Amino acid sequence: MNINNDINNYKGQPPVLCVSGKKNSGKTALIDSLIPLLLKEGFCTAVIKHHGHGFGDEIPDTPGTDTYRFLASGAYGAVIYDDDMFSLVKRSPVSAADLVSLFPEADLVFIEGAKGEPWPRIAMLRAGQPFAYDPESLLCVVTDMEYDRASLPPGLLCFDFGDFEPVAKLVIDWLNGARGGT
Repeated sequence: MNINNDINNYKGQPPVLCVSGKKNSGKTALIDSLIPLLLKEGFCTAVIKHHGHGFGDEIPDTPGTDTYRFLASGAYGAVIYDDDMFSLVKRSPVSAADLVSLFPEADLVFIEGAKGEPWPRIAMLRAGQPFAYDPESLLCVVTDMEYDRASLPPGLLCFDFGDFEPVAKLVIDWLNGARGGT
């Protein structure tokens, strides 16, 4: 996989960058920190979160809300909306690519999790976790200070967890380079 070419694999859709790692590895913290840094540089982002263990019988909405009640009563879908936004829950098979298409105006769509998806990614690693990624698919790795960085493939960019400004710069450079920008 060439991460510079793969950015344009989905014609008409925004670029996608997965942030993958084990539970509690910092995926949400990284994305949450990158969003305002990218926004400050003029990039519009969207986020899709993959539920790694599936919903099972769980209803993906907040108990006590009307939409939760509708779903619990057996509705196959429910939407709540106002003049500025909406939230949709629908019982239907869906792929990450289907969801990316919901955000055509985004400059970048993050997918949290989704280890098996084909898009470029940032790997989140904590001390003691093995490196189990195709290095060709990685933009970079973000680790805690205790991680054995000597175990990483040579030449792979690695950043400290919590120091997210250099990661944001790398993402911006990647977006600009892959699009032929400056």
